[in-house]
Amino acid sequence: MRFPDPPAHSFHKDYVARPGDIDELGHVNNAVWVQWMQDISVDHWKAVAPPADDAAYFWVIVRHEIDYLRALLPGQRVTAHTWVADEPKGARFDRLIAFLGDDGKAHVRARTSWAIIDRATQRPIRVPAHMVALFR
Repeated sequence: MRFPDPPAHSFHKDYVARPGDIDELGHVNNAVWVQWMQDISVDHWKAVAPPADDAAYFWVIVRHEIDYLRALLPGQRVTAHTWVADEPKGARFDRLIAFLGDDGKAHVRARTSWAIIDRATQRPIRVPAHMVALFR
């Protein structure tokens, strides 16, 4: 997957590999990376969404495309960066996520597709135009 560097406006959060995150191979389990992707995406939404939007809508994951590049060992730290690079497509917005080590090298890169759901109808809706600016 062609993947850009995180832009200056990316939302970021640090993660440390804890004992419960480690699999039988001695590094962070793939399922943990996916959980961290969901966590940072939700945290990003909570940080930018006005309370009225947070109350009216929620996001669900539609698809993940993940490149696992380097292992993360117990006690090691990565900084996750997430941003929205492209325009929405109907109800879907693609989010890019890069987990970078202290040396700046990527451990994991992902493109995840999220769909916006109206809480009242429980149905997908077209991404409202004002939300595009929230992620930029």
